[in-house]
Amino acid sequence: MQDVLRLPPAEICAMQDARLRRMVALCRERHPYYSAAWRGLDLDAVQGVADLWRLPLTPKSALMEAPERFRLDCTGLPVAERALWEVVHTTGSTGDPTPIYMTTHDWQGYVLLNRRVAEISGITERDVIANLFPLTAAAMGAFVRATSLAYGAGAAVCAAMPGAPVGTFGIQRSMDEAIRMVERHRATVLTGVTSFVRRVLLRALELGADFGSVRMCAVTGEASTPALRADMRALMRQLGTAGATIFDRYGSTEGGGLSQCTEEFDWHNPAPDLVLHEVVDPATGRSLADGERGHLAVSHLDRRGTVLLRYLVGDVVSLDRSACPHCGRTAERIVGPVVRTKDLVKVKGMLVNPALLLARLQAVPGISEFQVLVARPGGDLGMDELVVRLAPHPGVDAAALEAEVVAAAQGAVGVRPRVVLEAARAIYDPEQQAKATRFVDTR
Repeated sequence: MQDVLRLPPAEICAMQDARLRRMVALCRERHPYYSAAWRGLDLDAVQGVADLWRLPLTPKSALMEAPERFRLDCTGLPVAERALWEVVHTTGSTGDPTPIYMTTHDWQGYVLLNRRVAEISGITERDVIANLFPLTAAAMGAFVRATSLAYGAGAAVCAAMPGAPVGTFGIQRSMDEAIRMVERHRATVLTGVTSFVRRVLLRALELGADFGSVRMCAVTGEASTPALRADMRALMRQLGTAGATIFDRYGSTEGGGLSQCTEEFDWHNPAPDLVLHEVVDPATGRSLADGERGHLAVSHLDRRGTVLLRYLVGDVVSLDRSACPHCGRTAERIVGPVVRTKDLVKVKGMLVNPALLLARLQAVPGISEFQVLVARPGGDLGMDELVVRLAPHPGVDAAALEAEVVAAAQGAVGVRPRVVLEAARAIYDPEQQAKATRFVDTR
């Protein structure tokens, strides 16, 4: 089978051009949103990737407000292209679930994407994957797609189904039961939301659990930092795991997953024949050159359910299309740091990047859990206040840790916080929350 990820860049581009023309033709006739949004445009001029600038960008809000209008009309197409296979959901700023429709054709493409993700990251048919994603009220993409990763790799998978109780059937399991499942099945890969997987490692240490079979944590669902990932590797070594690899899987429910071939490096696009990545100027819609930082936009090249073209994910990144210095693959790579554009906030008149603040705090040793709050105790007439809720590790000098946290926060964003000591479970209860909420603006 041809290795698409090692083709010369010109061949990858030619393949993408052909698939983009087909996708534009389908959307022109069958896509409710794009057939209206593109009215009056010269679509015949869109002959390839170089012409994408002729199409308008798609804001995330458009999908959130009218998801059904992004579903292709597949009437008359072959059964595999029109039969609905599954619906996964993503969430916006309101938290309301937004459905992403996948036909049989789309699902098989996603399994192919995951086969390549597994190849890039080193997951094989010998692995046993423990799905530690929470069971949620709407089918969360990461939970459902853990099986696609296993199917693509030919690996076994077991689902712990942790999380807050949802519905009336009571099928969720506790964290301790999830840990016993990892032991029972001799799981080699733990996949889940980063903060939850970290808490599983901490609890496994408390229980003296046998995690000797585990060699990798495949984490996603929230931003993580090098310091947090280093902390997780240290916990794995304390547990005596077979390996201490942290595979940080970056991606989105709408666009699919990307994969690192080496820890702490760029993210490969595992399916350039299925998904196209651009970095754009959101004000003009202009595509930016490789190495320039801008807003990430994804375009589906071979989809039949929910179809998105030039869809703004909401992250600031850059692209690199040179051959990977580690593995030699030639498809584009996404280069961090990944900055979530919606997260920048003003505190006491200063523009604060929460990602920078959280990264500094995660690098402070001795912290079990923490959360940053921005509050205005006096209402509209009051002053902004930065609060750090803090839970030290057992045996750590709380006063010394508090002083270190204050210095780290002030050095990162120039604002001195007030520290409040609390129990770890009061800050983040993994039995009730899918992921830790690290930054909350309560104003």
